Amino acid sequence: MSDSAGGGESGGAAGAGAGQDSEADNEPPQQVPPLLPEGGSLDAVEISEEGPPPSAKRPRMSEEDQGLGQVVEPVEMREEMPAEAGFLQENPAPPAQSGLLQCEEEGQRGNEGTATEEGEGCHQNGDGEHDAALEGAMKPEEEHNGNRSADSPSDGQHLGLDFTQTPQMLTGSWTEYSNLPENYLKGCKWAPDGSCILTNSADNVLRVYNLPPEIYSYNWDLLPEMSPVLRMAEGDTVYDYCWYPKMNSLEPDTCFLASSSRDNPVHVWDAFYGEVRASFRPYNHLDELTAAHSLCFSPDGAQLYCGFDKMVRVFYTERPGRDCEERPTVVKKQGQSGIISCFGFSPCQSVYACGSYSRCAGLYSCQDGTLLALLPTRHHGGLTHLLFSPDGNYLYTGGRKDPEILCWDLREPGKVVFSLKRNVSTNQRIYFDLDQSGRYLLSGDTEGVVSVWDTQTAPPDGNEKLLQPQLRLQAYWDCTNGISIHPFMPLLATSSGQRQFPWPADSEGDSASDTEGGAAVMSQQETRQDNALTLWWAGPLCPAAEGSHDRDTEATEA
Repeated sequence: MSDSAGGGESGGAAGAGAGQDSEADNEPPQQVPPLLPEGGSLDAVEISEEGPPPSAKRPRMSEEDQGLGQVVEPVEMREEMPAEAGFLQENPAPPAQSGLLQCEEEGQRGNEGTATEEGEGCHQNGDGEHDAALEGAMKPEEEHNGNRSADSPSDGQHLGLDFTQTPQMLTGSWTEYSNLPENYLKGCKWAPDGSCILTNSADNVLRVYNLPPEIYSYNWDLLPEMSPVLRMAEGDTVYDYCWYPKMNSLEPDTCFLASSSRDNPVHVWDAFYGEVRASFRPYNHLDELTAAHSLCFSPDGAQLYCGFDKMVRVFYTERPGRDCEERPTVVKKQGQSGIISCFGFSPCQSVYACGSYSRCAGLYSCQDGTLLALLPTRHHGGLTHLLFSPDGNYLYTGGRKDPEILCWDLREPGKVVFSLKRNVSTNQRIYFDLDQSGRYLLSGDTEGVVSVWDTQTAPPDGNEKLLQPQLRLQAYWDCTNGISIHPFMPLLATSSGQRQFPWPADSEGDSASDTEGGAAVMSQQETRQDNALTLWWAGPLCPAAEGSHDRDTEATEA
């Protein structure tokens, strides 16, 4: 194994010195069969007002941190939850080998999907050339780039998310981000097979953490602080990163991820050894190397979509280099302007969505990049993240300096079904995530609060309204910028931190006091910075954990 990142076809210097952690011992990302709790049920329809369950030991927590993990303004559910959703089955399906969402329909035959009555109803109810194109594209097609994968999760698989009680903090990584000042995180993403998690931070290093094996055995009191098994250093600010969707830790050839950074080509990193496996080199019209602002693999992993200013470039995963297909988003001064900042692929149709910093989103055909529909400009800031619902009927979009997440009905493009309020007061990319059933949507905000919305409580008539959160959790004192739901376990991963700016002295008297103290005035935000990766348990508690909770409660009362 090499101690430094090997060069790809180009741009290998960007990964130089990005060797594997000395503690990794050549370990691949672990894949342990999940031990799922039994008997978990969501009979209660109100959020528990009791304190949160005990969390794993966190050495850095001080007395002022005791408010973390508390429920903020619990909201009662207005309608009863379906009994079959939100709990684990007794005989769950084995973990999926990829992160693909599968569209379960009648008449599905392997990888060749046929149109059904349910699929035929998924189209735009409108007029015009784009309307007709979208109507055809929103139907399941036979040539859908392998979206209907045999590796996709079965329809009987449930996450077991239980938000009638406060998620329990298990463990995390915070010492790793305290070695450098203001080394705040910029998001986290579970691997498609759920074996490990990927983070990005201000030091331009991508880190891979294995899922602690103690979680499977519920030995949560013994959970140590997590340490990365891989560190992959980019040459400059990381714009975006994503996993290969067919990633399976049992097949080393599929274990890789892509990242894009300023003034560098797109790098493909080996998730076993932390070396650059290949490079994709996009060039602009002046034949100058240009960096991609966003990245996303196609659902079958055969193509890598890269976002630029008024341009999408499509590379073939098996053919690194500079050859690519260019798909302009503005043709004859018509279309989606601005930098393409985020991507999303429909799980059921051959359609992908692009969000841009021009505050709008567009729907495109996967075959040739034809614009199918351009959604109205409703956001106050540029789009930073978007997600399709598992059935492909809805699109969720969120922007920077924008307090709303909007839910669009793609059967009637332009129609907003409901909106979700969160506090986003900076330009930072604040991620949100959906569980595989499409029921729960989770997002952090710049105040450190994680909000959970139950989309099934939306009014059936589809009248636009503000949907209230089911649960609000104070996860950090600082910004909660990343959140990712585990593919098949009731586990949440969150990341925190943001750029801090010191407050200048307000008067000459303050300056004098600074001189006497020998230090500059530090802002309140700096003293409360909270840069960490944290894992949370959001499922039913096992008897051992509940017993530990009872003992801790008795000790507190004594």
